Amino acid sequence: MHQRPGDYATLIPHLEQFCGFYNKQSSIVVADSGYGSEQNYQYLKNKEVEAFVKYNYFHKEQKTKYIKNAFLTKNLFYNKDKDYFVCPMGQIMNKLGEGDRESSLRYKYRVSIYSTQNCKCCPLRGQCHNSQNNRRIEVNHNLNRLREIARDKLLSPEGIYHRGKRPIEPEAVFGHIKSNNIFNRFTLRGLSKVNIEFGLVAISHNLRKTAKIMSSHEKNYALFVFLTPLCDVDRKITPNYGRKMIKTLKHKFVA
Repeated sequence: MHQRPGDYATLIPHLEQFCGFYNKQSSIVVADSGYGSEQNYQYLKNKEVEAFVKYNYFHKEQKTKYIKNAFLTKNLFYNKDKDYFVCPMGQIMNKLGEGDRESSLRYKYRVSIYSTQNCKCCPLRGQCHNSQNNRRIEVNHNLNRLREIARDKLLSPEGIYHRGKRPIEPEAVFGHIKSNNIFNRFTLRGLSKVNIEFGLVAISHNLRKTAKIMSSHEKNYALFVFLTPLCDVDRKITPNYGRKMIKTLKHKFVA
């Protein structure tokens, strides 16, 4: 549980909590676009974690409308050797300098500032920008580089596999708890109390799943295997005894 309204600020503390609980870190992390910030990408890189993390316009940039929009900063031609951009009218946007920025989480990053020389008589000015002066853009080259790495990973066969698997595992659970169980808001206040409240919700969700397994005759033997470690190891366990035990527990559990 995290006291943050947005996603991107929760990834690092979540992974650090995981490491604290299990004394190890995941070798692969899969996350949706809410977590695709420079701070998170850099953290995962420094920890040598293979990251399959989307950024906010990952899907949008693959659409034809986005690709053909020549006015987007992302689509401007960039000369890496001489460090300048070219606007849609062919005017060079020289580098004016660099500036330090700080996020709401006090993460410091650097941007490069570029500007055109004269936009007054440009016939495309109305489509290009709304500024009264020349067009000016700020580019975070480090973030762009990290996003390129993320894009290559996400579009790889392994990335497609992880992207397809990610929504299957958590989203159905969230939908069941929030929509089917009508659990849209916590009734308690305070992080410790909210942890307890959601713990109860999680327990009820898992018990409901267990009850469903118990009600399925085809899975009784599988459940017997699951319950076997809970039995006295000195008692002789047979499949028939397991089925009887399951039948008894099922009635007690449902009641």
